[in-house]
Amino acid sequence: MAERLIQSIERAADVLELFLTSTPELSIKEMSDRLNLSKSTVHGIIKTLEHRGYLQQNPDDLKYRLGIRLLELGNYVGKHLDIGRIARPIIRELVDDLNETVHLVTLQRNELIYIEKVEGPSALTIYSHIGKRAPFHCTGVGKAILSQLSEEETDRILSSANLEAFTEFTTTNIEDIKKLLPTIREQGYAVDDEEIELGLKCIAAPIFNHQGNVIASISCAAPKVRLDEKRLPKVINGIKKAAAEISKGLGYLG
Repeated sequence: MAERLIQSIERAADVLELFLTSTPELSIKEMSDRLNLSKSTVHGIIKTLEHRGYLQQNPDDLKYRLGIRLLELGNYVGKHLDIGRIARPIIRELVDDLNETVHLVTLQRNELIYIEKVEGPSALTIYSHIGKRAPFHCTGVGKAILSQLSEEETDRILSSANLEAFTEFTTTNIEDIKKLLPTIREQGYAVDDEEIELGLKCIAAPIFNHQGNVIASISCAAPKVRLDEKRLPKVINGIKKAAAEISKGLGYLG
């Protein structure tokens, strides 16, 4: 049995959604024309939404724009979205597709924390585990996140970090690390090529929240011999697509 929808609420939602594709401000007539509703019907909807704070009127031209109440609700939704719940099915699908281990880390008070790890069928015993902190300077997930931060934030994080050399390929000079970030930002992914563990290569991409801020990163980790030039494009595309899907689930519109 089909559920009964309430027409007045449907129309109120239509009014609000006009602002997603229109100019920031609309008159009653403009809304009436675009929704093919009478001005009296639209007027009643608008006045109710204005009373509740979902719309506000510009006193200069008497047009309406979205109200602060929507921002409050949006921020509440954003804060309470569970990134693990959103990411989990996407990660499992990616592991099934790539047959490699996939990690999810979150940025928490200038620290990276592994919160998800799903191993592929031929996984190595590698550095990471859920709850462990990840270094910024020599992991794909760390560099992917750094590439989306301001120079001030990057300097603060790297200057306070222990830039340990895990392998002979680890970069420990702050300026050298910073030189990598524009390219990472432009291409949308970062690489860890035996920088934290010999024989291990990782591809990572950043994840954004509803405010457009980087809050996490996802990576695929595999033996370097399995990530050759022929297979690498598939892994890169898979990681970038998964990161975009998780970001979208968190309300990111970019």
